[in-house]
Amino acid sequence: MSNVVSPLAPATFPHLPEVIGVKLASAATGIRYKNRPDVLVALMDAGTTVAGCLTNSKSRSAPVDWCAESLKKGVGRALVVNAGNANAFTGKKGVATVKAVAAAAAKTFGCKPGEVFQASTGVIGEPLNPAPIVNALLQLKADASSSAWDMAARAIMTTDTFQKLATAQVKLGGKTVTINGIAKGSGMIAPDMATMLVFIFTDANLPAKILQKLLSQSVVKSFNCITVDGDTSTSDTVLLFATGQTGAPLKALKSAADARLKPFAKALSGLCLDLALQVVKDGEGAEKLVEIKITGAESEAAAKKIGMSIANSPLVKTAIAGEDANWGRIVMAIGKSGEKAIRDKLRIKIGGIQVAAKGMKDANYKEADIMPHMKGRDIKIEADIGVGKGTATVWTCDLTHRYIDINGSYRS
Repeated sequence: MSNVVSPLAPATFPHLPEVIGVKLASAATGIRYKNRPDVLVALMDAGTTVAGCLTNSKSRSAPVDWCAESLKKGVGRALVVNAGNANAFTGKKGVATVKAVAAAAAKTFGCKPGEVFQASTGVIGEPLNPAPIVNALLQLKADASSSAWDMAARAIMTTDTFQKLATAQVKLGGKTVTINGIAKGSGMIAPDMATMLVFIFTDANLPAKILQKLLSQSVVKSFNCITVDGDTSTSDTVLLFATGQTGAPLKALKSAADARLKPFAKALSGLCLDLALQVVKDGEGAEKLVEIKITGAESEAAAKKIGMSIANSPLVKTAIAGEDANWGRIVMAIGKSGEKAIRDKLRIKIGGIQVAAKGMKDANYKEADIMPHMKGRDIKIEADIGVGKGTATVWTCDLTHRYIDINGSYRS
């Protein structure tokens, strides 16, 4: 957690209302950080369903493996999260820690171990002692409150410079339901379901299978469309809990495509994108938010791959950090993506100004016209590939020397 707040941080933070059936608490246990909350517990009422999207990393953490197994049952009663130690690449000790925390939490909170979801974030490769977490559970249970959202968001931070929160309310089955979300993420961000954790809670009454479909749809165009440094974490976890405390279940609900779910699906997707952009705005050392819109690709998947090729290019990102409109680097990144592109039909815009077309620099382009845009906080890049109708939008941030400073001393 940095003392230097990102210049892209929001001026104000939202007040998150109560989600009926959810209580939260945090504690300072000294796992790595001193004199700050580093463990979060969320307690959910009986009947809560859960969905999740997890990292595709082949070296994923013990808590991710635990969540993957627990998600099969679709029931969640508790969430335990720690910051400072990822409990990743920790072998049998890591598995033992997850099991010990689950057993202790189940006993303390009155549920089954498989109903206790876990996430850890921080340094990879160091064994996580379960004792500080286990010893704090009774006090966390006593402290749990329906209003502790801001502190919950702070407790899961590592190199983050600000807490990340979002909320939405929407009608479902004639009742107003609330969706609240918190996130952490600043570096090691290239989700492919950074180190990224997202926890979303709603009092809607939805079965786990439909909840999973709604979450997966939302993740595709939010968390899976952002990158800070191109590094997919061992620990990326997005969990959505639905307590079912507002309204009866919708009758004859068989599909996530049911028209009655459209307002909820839209609100959930909007909340996920809000949190995803907050993560990018808190990218380690970030000074600028970069939106990259691709059109004219062979397919949507091709468009996204091209967009990510641009977004993950150190040359593009450092040029943006230096406020240099070096559009040749964008051309390079499109070409290296491996996706079909017609060179002489490429059109590239920066800040709405066309800089390249027909295989060369636009005849009317003057670099002086684009400099005010390059000096701003929000950079917009558009590229039409000239092949088909595939489109995608992805987001990243610039790459500054502070990224090196932060990560060069991360463990020290």
